[in-house]
Amino acid sequence: MPKVYLSIGTNIGDKLANLQTAVDKLAALYAISAVSKVYETQPVGEVVQDDFYNIAISLSIPDGVAPTTLLAQTQQIEKEMKRVKTIHWGPRTIDLDILMFGDVTYQTETLTIPHIEMANRRFVLQPLLEAAQMICDSRVIKQTEQLLEETSDQNWVRPIADTIQY
Repeated sequence: MPKVYLSIGTNIGDKLANLQTAVDKLAALYAISAVSKVYETQPVGEVVQDDFYNIAISLSIPDGVAPTTLLAQTQQIEKEMKRVKTIHWGPRTIDLDILMFGDVTYQTETLTIPHIEMANRRFVLQPLLEAAQMICDSRVIKQTEQLLEETSDQNWVRPIADTIQY
């Protein structure tokens, strides 16, 4: 079973409830191995908007499930949660991004694995490192620590006390 990591973020409405709903919907599909603490994060880009809440999650995906299948499932969750894409890097009720899918390298017009912007996003890397540490995934821990050292992203990322149940 490949170890799959997702980044989940929200900055509209009840942010903790949005994260919990997304995790619950994923848990109905796959076994969850780890969920990081919730991190409050500074928005990226020039759009004036509320701060985000972000988490990273590790899923156990059965062999034979393709990355495109998972992408369709995450997009369906976004749709069910009323995600509307109006402004690039703008506000959103929920955003689910596939970061890593085992050792797979994959690239199409709609999906790139590992995630194309992962190395440039401290709000992705910090929760990802925590999720990988929770399941002792040494390959991802080492890679993520290196990316954190090298990232040019200086936006703040701070853990908050709340956690998501799984």
